[in-house]
Amino acid sequence: MPEPHELTEKLGVDIDPELLVVALTHRSYAYEHPGVEHNERLEFLGDTVLGQAVTVMLFHRFPDLEEGGLAKRRAALVSTLALAEVARRIDLGPYIRLGRGEELTGGHDKASILADTVEAVLGAAFLALGPEPARDLVLRLIEPLAADPARFGIVMDPKTALQEATNGRGLGVPSYTIEAEGPDHARRFTAEVHIAAEVVGRGEGTSKKAAEAAAAIQALERFRG
Repeated sequence: MPEPHELTEKLGVDIDPELLVVALTHRSYAYEHPGVEHNERLEFLGDTVLGQAVTVMLFHRFPDLEEGGLAKRRAALVSTLALAEVARRIDLGPYIRLGRGEELTGGHDKASILADTVEAVLGAAFLALGPEPARDLVLRLIEPLAADPARFGIVMDPKTALQEATNGRGLGVPSYTIEAEGPDHARRFTAEVHIAAEVVGRGEGTSKKAAEAAAAIQALERFRG
């Protein structure tokens, strides 16, 4: 595993090493090492830091855009898909401390883990450096995504975005299969999206629509990777 100080050099910030290690510690690692602190509290803080910085940036960048349009653009820039791209761009995965099970199932490149860790690092930056440097870090990381107009369509309608991507590659129309489990009051749905009989994405949700959207986003991540 690379040293955390190498990550701070990539980020261009100086975060306390002990705090940074906490930000890089997934709960699966902490469960296997009693007494070790995991990053979920920092993730909670970083989510707010991220959301505020992106909201203010969009407010000033799009002075003629109504609330709904601003909200959709913010959702696009703070989504799991977007933050996972940020993480891969800075090669964050190898720095994350994971439990054995997560390591064996590809956790170092799992979008949800990467996205959560980005937020935890932002939370650590806020505590270590204060609001303004943390905001500046957010904007440096997010700017390449904000400059990509295709970003907004993916989050607003991921199923349509996936169909456009597959059509553009001559792969045909995606199809979805759904499975449900659990009692009626707590139903969970799992969707798989298929292209030419191959499963290219899976997703879960509390509704069929949410599960299909999550599967489409995972498939888009694969195509964009």
